[in-house]
Amino acid sequence: MRWRCRRGLLELDLALRAFLDRGYTTLTRPEQAAFQRLLEAPDTQLQAWLLGQEECPDHEFRELIKKIR
Repeated sequence: MRWRCRRGLLELDLALRAFLDRGYTTLTRPEQAAFQRLLEAPDTQLQAWLLGQEECPDHEFRELIKKIR
């Protein structure tokens, strides 16, 4: 999982790895599965969601994004 959180954008890399260290284990199994699917998003899209530049169209991901922030 740590390797999948490694991204091409440093800010994104830091945010995802910090969440993995402090918040991932508190997620339910369905939320953990959703987090793994969230990691499939392109870096630029994921960064826009995390920075609030765009709203994620997927409700399940929106809840995770709030927790990652």
